[in-house]
Amino acid sequence: MVLRLAEHLQVPVRERNALLLAAGHAPRYSETPLDDPALGALREGLERLIQGYEPYPALVVDATYDVVTANRGITLLLQGVPESLLAPPLNAMRLTLHPEGLAPRIRNLRQWRGHLLAQMERQIALHRSAALRELYEEVAAYPVPESGTEETADDMSYVALPLRIEHEGRVLSFVSSISTFNTPMDVTVAELAIETFLPADPATVKYLQSVAT
Repeated sequence: MVLRLAEHLQVPVRERNALLLAAGHAPRYSETPLDDPALGALREGLERLIQGYEPYPALVVDATYDVVTANRGITLLLQGVPESLLAPPLNAMRLTLHPEGLAPRIRNLRQWRGHLLAQMERQIALHRSAALRELYEEVAAYPVPESGTEETADDMSYVALPLRIEHEGRVLSFVSSISTFNTPMDVTVAELAIETFLPADPATVKYLQSVAT
């Protein structure tokens, strides 16, 4: 009954274990470390997936946005980011919103920042994660770099809110998509997310294809 109710309410897997414990039952879902040999095939599959997406950027993050793996498209965008921010564990939110990270190069920063913070707020409400709350409070407190060329999605015609980012004198445009695993039976796997960035205009496609050759 507990599991049926949790599934109906789309309760995250980690919280389903907590509900089972509170009801006097053993946890149903395992939590396997990502470096465990049992997840070797999964790790290899994720690597192949994001490498196959090149030259477009793609990465895999865990429940607190620490980067599990990323492809060369992401590495391209991180050029020029200080080594202090690239020290492991890499954190996607920190890299994006830190004033010494990607933030000064994002042309529509206020909109993209608002999108990311709202995304984190939804996850905090769902997962009740203290670590995620701490990360949110950190990145939300970062100062927003002033920009004389601040854009909004209203300035352009896009099917979804784009990430507009400067790179070597040009502006690249992407729309992002996030994928998770269907019906996961392990907490670690349930909390992984694959984010892919699809070029939002022909100029971005042409540039990424040119640097890949």
